Amino acid sequence: MDQKNFMDEFMKAANQDLTPKQAKILQAAVEIFAEKGYAATSTSEIAKRAGVAEGTIFRHYKTKKDLLISIVSPIIIEFAVPLFAERFINEVFQDQRLDDFEDLLRKIIRNRYQFVKNNVPLLKIFFQEMAFHAEIQEKFSAVFTEKVLPQFIKVVNHFKQNGQIGDFPTETVIRLTINAIVGFFITRFLVMPDYPWDDEKEMEYTVQFIRNGLKGI
Repeated sequence: MDQKNFMDEFMKAANQDLTPKQAKILQAAVEIFAEKGYAATSTSEIAKRAGVAEGTIFRHYKTKKDLLISIVSPIIIEFAVPLFAERFINEVFQDQRLDDFEDLLRKIIRNRYQFVKNNVPLLKIFFQEMAFHAEIQEKFSAVFTEKVLPQFIKVVNHFKQNGQIGDFPTETVIRLTINAIVGFFITRFLVMPDYPWDDEKEMEYTVQFIRNGLKGI
């Protein structure tokens, strides 16, 4: 994805009415945070790349941490919530073609694959900084607990009841599923991005790994 399209996606995710200078600041911050990490980046570097005075950054964001949070918050929502939004859940139960756990897994991983591929710098910032910032951890926990987990539980229980998932605790099913899918994305796009992966096969292998592991046979 070219830089313009990438930033268009980010601004859409951010859902903000940004001034041109704010947009430049965010773009510069995303680029440098992804390249160097938050701790090694100075606001003067961001200002220089954005082509603005350093004071302009602080007129829009009180601290460098506020700038980081303004970048990470929308990506948390856009990465996690669409998977189990109410509309998505309704589609699962209304579409007979998706009344199968394997098909659901395939739809989830394909849907999020394209999002991650289009937003690698943002996801890199999120994953590398979450371990060091309680604010990001708390934001993610709140979004996941309030918007994702209840719907995820509903889906897992549905497939447990019709015998497609073995007798595992629901929370364990959720943990194993998330670990496998997110682990695929991290390895594919962050740890080994230049490896000659066959993405179609790797997505299918991931689906089968989860599906077979949760059969409980």
